[in-house]
Amino acid sequence: MEEFLGPQAQYNEEEEERKYYRRKRLGVIKNVVASSFGAMIVYGVYMGLLQMQLILHYDMTYREVKYSNLGLEDIDRKMLMGINVTPIIGFLYTPVLIRFLGTKWMMFLASGIYALFVSTNYWERYYTLVPSAVAIGVAIVPLWASLGNYITRMAQQYYEYANYREEHVQEQKKLPKGACHNYIIVFQSLFYVIFNLSFVFAELPMRLVLHHHLHENKHILANVKICGAAISGVIPGFNTTVLTNLPRSMLLIQVESVLMGFAFLSMIIFLVLCGPAYRPTEEIDLRSIGWGNIFQLPFKHLRDYRLRLLCPFFIYSGFEVIFAVSGFSLSYGVCILGLKSLWLLIVVYGLSSSVFSLLSLCLLRLPRWLALIGGAVVHGVLLVVLMVLSVKPSSPDQLGPLLVITALWGLGSALNKTGISTVVGMLYAEEKERLDFVYTIYHWWQAIAIFIVYLWSRMPMRVNLFVSFLRLRKAGLKFIFGLQVKGYCYLEEDNSDESDESDDEGDQAEDDDQVVEEMGEEGGQDPGAEAAESPRARRRGVEGQQHRWEDAE
Repeated sequence: MEEFLGPQAQYNEEEEERKYYRRKRLGVIKNVVASSFGAMIVYGVYMGLLQMQLILHYDMTYREVKYSNLGLEDIDRKMLMGINVTPIIGFLYTPVLIRFLGTKWMMFLASGIYALFVSTNYWERYYTLVPSAVAIGVAIVPLWASLGNYITRMAQQYYEYANYREEHVQEQKKLPKGACHNYIIVFQSLFYVIFNLSFVFAELPMRLVLHHHLHENKHILANVKICGAAISGVIPGFNTTVLTNLPRSMLLIQVESVLMGFAFLSMIIFLVLCGPAYRPTEEIDLRSIGWGNIFQLPFKHLRDYRLRLLCPFFIYSGFEVIFAVSGFSLSYGVCILGLKSLWLLIVVYGLSSSVFSLLSLCLLRLPRWLALIGGAVVHGVLLVVLMVLSVKPSSPDQLGPLLVITALWGLGSALNKTGISTVVGMLYAEEKERLDFVYTIYHWWQAIAIFIVYLWSRMPMRVNLFVSFLRLRKAGLKFIFGLQVKGYCYLEEDNSDESDESDDEGDQAEDDDQVVEEMGEEGGQDPGAEAAESPRARRRGVEGQQHRWEDAE
């Protein structure tokens, strides 16, 4: 017994500790990859089913033969309204749900709601499709806020497991400024590389099932006169019969069953493979501030000068994704190349977005704002090109230019998405109690932009493009001006970040000193010169610039 319980000559405590934390780091990487694949599968299933459903319901023969006077067109309109309108109120309940359920369980619940939407397509009726669409609208903002929070938390955990000997890690104190920024860049890039493949997998039902049932261009585009910037609405004159023959009902049931299986797979991935985002004690601390404060704090965070600086980019990110998958792909792609080429455009967009998401790894060496400005420049040039591009319908010789524009738009989207998520994560990397609030604000503004795009879908295309260009220009100018004033966009008597009232004055002064490095530390600034000025002096110096900014807005 003494030999068994006594010290072992072969046991090396330091080596075992090192192996333990190496397993922890591998577990964090597994969590990031699993959550990325779970989100990719969820959205691949959702977008693929929705696209197939809308094409089938658009065909007049399909509606009359299979559903007679059911009114599928009216059901589709209300379903899209439920998906696009409901997220507007997501700001009210998202933080409460995330704090109550936890980040992991919120992702699991949201994926279950998407699976519910797939299941309702077995019995297409008003009382099944519309409520499930509203449920998806309710789940959109919580799902994306949870995903952004989860990826950033994994970066924080990886830093803690990689530096487990540090005193501030062992005592679970606040992380040093910039400690986990590199991990945030890598993990956010990895997430979007995997997630953007959802656009590719969403086209499998279209390519493998519906492609052989579609009419040729000379029938579908017979009454279309012009395509591109000169049209109003989606595609005026588009034929109401797009199917040569109706797909067999059993074939559609088999496709929906496969999609249902993948939806359940995503739920299992979130449940089994994704670890918790917070320790049990941390979750208790997050809830200890009271549910009333949890409800109010997102509204206070709206005053945060850093979020106000990024708000135009939040809004534009909603514009550009919906324009890519609906406005450009239909008014330019389908109108010029035909419905059979729709899948090709979306696949090229998804692949380019996935591959070019790796470019955000350059932020490990380059300024943090470079991805945002680079994406804005690419999209700005493309919007100008699209505003002057008007082509006759059924022009197969335009396939090459359209594929190039699609790939470049994917480049801009990749820089925009990864840039925003990375910058938001880095700005609040040391404040894990705020992550769910700031990501909620980000995706709430994005949902509002998507709703606006849904409302103006019938407007002239040039108006849509011009408004998007103005939105992008304002976002770029505001962001660049904010960098010029070194991130200080509030005055001492009007602190725009009052969401954490429990911090003492020392913490607030420390936060003030960090702003320059948070937004533009890689832009050639001399940190020694910046430290020579006090926060109060810098606020006084920026007062005049603040007034000029307000005039510019």
